[in-house]
Amino acid sequence: MPTPKKGPRLASSPAHERLMLANMATSLFQHGRITTTLPKAKRLRPLAERLITFAKRGDLHSRRRVMRVIRNKSVVHVLFTQIAEQMEQREGGYTRIVKIAPRKGDSTPAAIIELVTEPVSPKKAVVKEAEAATKVAAATEAPVEETAETAAEETADKAE
Repeated sequence: MPTPKKGPRLASSPAHERLMLANMATSLFQHGRITTTLPKAKRLRPLAERLITFAKRGDLHSRRRVMRVIRNKSVVHVLFTQIAEQMEQREGGYTRIVKIAPRKGDSTPAAIIELVTEPVSPKKAVVKEAEAATKVAAATEAPVEETAETAAEETADKAE
């Protein structure tokens, strides 16, 4: 039997891991935050962010793609109506992983994975636009300065 190329799985088989991640994503969207082990949280993050991106699109095809993973219709409804609305201004980074003390029983590193519900700071968006405008201005100013210098050199040459 061929071995998987991506390394050891969180559970015993790929199907079990897929189901486990789907259940954790359902719980995350239902409760807003869950406590789990650090490796499970790191594996859940890309799945949850992709599902939120689908929810932000909001069309029927996206809803059906989310329903493949999350089979609870009420959770999918909450994801598409409330969570997607909260994440509308955010361009990624919908989840946050916070490391906590190790589990008491087996000393496994534990973490809390939660949805980021704070609104996006408009200041960062303005700063981003200002940086882009500065780059554009710098690119357009460089040829203007060169032409001014060459024009000054030409007039100096003519004066001689």
